[in-house]
Amino acid sequence: MIHLIPAHFVQRVSSYPADGYVSGEDWVDDLPRLLADLLAEWELEPIGQAMTGVCSIALPVRLLGSHRELAGVSEEAVLKVSWPHPEAATEALALQVWNGHGAVRLYRADPTRFAMLLEHLHHRDLHRVDVDTACEVIGGLLGTLRRPPHPRLPRLVDYAERQAVELRAAPPVMPRRYLDQAAALARELVTRPPVEDRLLHTDLHYGNVLGAYRAPWLVIDPKPMAGDPAFEVAPSLWNRADELGTGSEIRWALRRRLEIICERAGIDEGRARAWTIVREADNAVEAAQDPDGHDRVSLAVMIIKAMND
Repeated sequence: MIHLIPAHFVQRVSSYPADGYVSGEDWVDDLPRLLADLLAEWELEPIGQAMTGVCSIALPVRLLGSHRELAGVSEEAVLKVSWPHPEAATEALALQVWNGHGAVRLYRADPTRFAMLLEHLHHRDLHRVDVDTACEVIGGLLGTLRRPPHPRLPRLVDYAERQAVELRAAPPVMPRRYLDQAAALARELVTRPPVEDRLLHTDLHYGNVLGAYRAPWLVIDPKPMAGDPAFEVAPSLWNRADELGTGSEIRWALRRRLEIICERAGIDEGRARAWTIVREADNAVEAAQDPDGHDRVSLAVMIIKAMND
């Protein structure tokens, strides 16, 4: 099975330290055996090149034997296996709640092995779609995805409480006023009405929306959480950053994206701006730990300015 695993994926994941489970190095060492076991047990046959993400591998497969009826009219699916870490631990729960409504359909899951059998989608995503149109798609999907959360999902209120403390104590990787503002907003937003409690896709950006056979677009890779839907808007602002322009164009482009998404999804723009400030301060603190993270910190400052102006 080792020939199915791209070398660059092995190299990248091998550098990951254990995050509550197993190190990346130990996991990729065992990955050929894990894939072989899943293919045999779930009666699957590889039919194409594996696709990889930051910490997961997705293998196109054909369903064999008794499992062919799972995919309905299609005999093809995707076997996704993720390096075990907290963000991946609840992905299957979110997909179960959505049950194919706006999201990739989950056919089968083994949470202990971080493995899922998923609906086969197209490779095309929203990166090459006009950004205004792409934001309309994302806003529409956010509305479709709005469901009560699964009780076992991590909660946004817990994230906010951590940020309220950690951002106050963070080193000055950006102007101190932005860190303090983000810390105050984190504490305020989880108590300021109206506070909704919904299943969130916290990483909904242009690359996590794929074309499908049964619908124009479906979401993947939810990194789910339970809380305020306004939290979901920010990734569409910091992705495709090279298209924001320069000077005064940047603020206009960012606020235009936010306006389109919020209007289509029925999300309050003020709350979306506030959560974006919190998330970008968090991103900046994390990026500053990387010797090559200067550009990401600069982007965070730029977005926070645009949300404030």
